[in-house]
Formats: sequence, C-alpha cells, structure tokens
Amino acid sequence: MKGNINHSLVYWCYNIAGEKWDLETMCRIAKNLGCKSIEILETDAFPTLAKHGLTCALAANGMPGAPFMRGFNNPAYQPEVIERTSRAIDGCAAHGMPAVIAFTGYKWRDADDPASGEISLEEGADNCVAGLKKIASHAEKQGVTICLEHLNTRDGSHPMKGHPGYQGDDIDYVADIVRRVGSPRVKLLFDIYHVSVMNGDVIRRLEECKDVIGHIHTAGNPGRGELDDNQEINFPPIMRKLVEIGYRGYVGHEFIPTRDALQGLEQAVRLCDV
Repeated sequence: MKGNINHSLVYWCYNIAGEKWDLETMCRIAKNLGCKSIEILETDAFPTLAKHGLTCALAANGMPGAPFMRGFNNPAYQPEVIERTSRAIDGCAAHGMPAVIAFTGYKWRDADDPASGEISLEEGADNCVAGLKKIASHAEKQGVTICLEHLNTRDGSHPMKGHPGYQGDDIDYVADIVRRVGSPRVKLLFDIYHVSVMNGDVIRRLEECKDVIGHIHTAGNPGRGELDDNQEINFPPIMRKLVEIGYRGYVGHEFIPTRDALQGLEQAVRLCDV
C-alpha cells in the first residue's frame, strides 16, 4: 500500500448478495487487503473492530429501516434523527471512531407516501441547516464528524442503486447545506458513484467541494458494481485528485458485488491505491 489513500470496506454490501460475510470474516479480509476500516456499522460492532486493529471510518446513524428516507429535512422525523445521531456520536467518541453518517431524507412529508405532498427544496435545506446546527455543538464537543450524504435519484432499478425521492440529490445543494451549518464537525459525504450519476464532472467537483468533504465512497457506474472495465468512471485520476487537494480521510468501497466478492475488492483497492 502506498499510504496516500486510507481504504475502508462498507459492511452492508456483503450482506445483501454473494457470500454474506459476517463481521469477523470481513475483519480478516480487510486486514489482508491492507484496509484500515469497516464502515456503516452500529456502535455495538466497535469492540470486534478494535480486536482486529481496525476502525469504523463512518458509523451508522442508528435509524431503523432505510435510514436515508427519514432525515434532517423533515420536522416530523428530526427529533428522532437528532436523538439517534447523538447516541451514535457518543458511541463513536467512546471508542475513538471519527464520524457518523447523516441524510437529508426523502422529500415527501410522509417518507413512505409520495401522495403526502413535497417539502420544497428551500424548506428542506432550511430544515437540514437548523437540525444540523442543533447537533453540531455536541459533535464538536465529542470530536466526531457528521457526514451528510448526497444520493442519486435517477436509478430506480434497485433499492440500493438509487433513491428516487431523496431530497439531497444535487451535490451543490448538499454542499451548500454543509457550508451554511458552518461547523468543522459537519461535512459532506462525496459519493463518487452518486455524483457521477447525478452531476458528473467528478474531478472538478472534488476541487469545488474540497473545503467541505469529510468522506468518500466509490462504486462503478452504471450499476453500482465493481470498479472494473464494465463501468465508466476512471478512478485512478480521481484518487490522485483527492491526494492533490489534501484529502486525508477514508475512501469507502461501497459497490454491490456481481461476481467473486474478494476478487472485486482486491481490484478496487489496487486501482485506487495511487
């Protein structure tokens, strides 16, 4: 490993298809690949990671079900989101984990019902800023970063390949929310796959967002599969751009395996280790 990229594996990807690795197995694989982290885990998994000398680069926020549906943009869900995110922050702080994920949420007033009416973009942004400001001081005191994720709404073929209805589907919109919060502990989760689907121009957008990026995700586009020659994203220059802008956080490989999972991970780590 060249040491410029801090590689992380994303746990959920290996529990919906293929081998369905348990956490112990995944810890061993991460260590063998030279990866430093397994992420999107609840706090009760942290002792297992510590046993293997691993960290959780980005913790789950504790919301049940599909956590990206109910987020900071909706006053109906915001109290629960703040409570559960606060608990995740405390768990991260207690175990020395750096960050927890956050979401804008779906644009519908009832996240499960598109007929319930929409929260406007302006209202959704204002609600996100207000809610994140409520919790930002707690994150600052605990030394844990909240990373707000941008997701694509174009791909409706699979519940984890795209999220039709998600309000934060424009990278500039989400970056603006983060800047408005104005906390060093509220950052942007820049998912290269989702940005490629919705916005494109990935390298230039990394430059434009460098002041607020807190975490990076990878996956191939189209299909959210492996980082191979069946997809269109050119990852090595993107990784070199991360090095150029001084990004020192983690890069989480968040693709859904379509073939041998270990082979796909080995390929992703080699490709991105610039």
